[in-house]
Amino acid sequence: MVTRLYLGVMLVAVFAATVTNADVKVVCEKDSVRITWRISAELVPNASRLFLGSCMPSQLKVLPTGEGDAHFNYQLGDCKFKKQMKGKHLSYQNKLTYRPHARDKPAAFVFPIECVYKRPESWIPAFLNPGSGVSEGRGGLVVHMALLNEQLTGVAKTNVVPLGSFMPIWAAVEQKSHQPLLLLMEECVAATTPELHPGSQVHPIITNKGCLYESMRANSMFLPRYHSSAILLYLQSFRFGLGEEVYIHCKLVVWDPEALDESKKACQYVKDTGSWEMLDDPLQSSLCSCCDSTCKSRSKREESHGQSRNTVLGPLIIVEHNIVSDTAADSQV
Repeated sequence: MVTRLYLGVMLVAVFAATVTNADVKVVCEKDSVRITWRISAELVPNASRLFLGSCMPSQLKVLPTGEGDAHFNYQLGDCKFKKQMKGKHLSYQNKLTYRPHARDKPAAFVFPIECVYKRPESWIPAFLNPGSGVSEGRGGLVVHMALLNEQLTGVAKTNVVPLGSFMPIWAAVEQKSHQPLLLLMEECVAATTPELHPGSQVHPIITNKGCLYESMRANSMFLPRYHSSAILLYLQSFRFGLGEEVYIHCKLVVWDPEALDESKKACQYVKDTGSWEMLDDPLQSSLCSCCDSTCKSRSKREESHGQSRNTVLGPLIIVEHNIVSDTAADSQV
């Protein structure tokens, strides 16, 4: 018996007159994909015009009926699969196409394919110590904060964010020769100015000693850590400051990973359970219960064991979707 592993396959078909009733079967495996595409007898002689991304069929079987099975058995690193990080998931995207004409002409048939996996806990982005973004160092401690691209593979190339989409905000402290460090976002607010003043209008994001307030009223969340010295805030964009320059002001705290309490934690609200959950140790989520009231602070003597940095990220510009589309169209003129 052959065991097949189906991991979140998403299929959407756009049929053309040349290909009707296409039968496509997809099996997403650990690091590869197996696709069987049933094609008509008329299409069998043109099987070399079938593609998965940049790859032709790895095998073609002609059936007694004259129909054929075009098989595509490839690694997810082949055929120009597009790799994307989507929150807690890793997505590989590609397209099956039939191209009866040269590549400069549109395909006659397009069948998008997506394999979705849970993001590996051991995944580490390549930009652990990026050369861009916000960086601040004092007392031998260097802290980074940056807006990432949608794939979480590097620093974003644009500061324009469509309303409702996600802004992956990454922060890290360089370990160097330090003992293991835990980086926390103690307080974060959005403002329309690069500096905060007593009368500044702000949009609270993280409050109450590490409680992600935006996870209650939106779909924001902390993503699983790849190291204790870094944290990823997957922040859903909001209407505050819409169309204006927006700055994210955060108080970052470097702390002992073994000394979590009500004042030193990273908590997010889980709508499915209606309760708060601790990012670093769900078994200690009881420390997050104060997020609904007031979380107590440590004494000044205890606070002296940690270090904090006030860091600003921006400007970011949150815009309506149609404005983003118009901007993209203008850039192609």
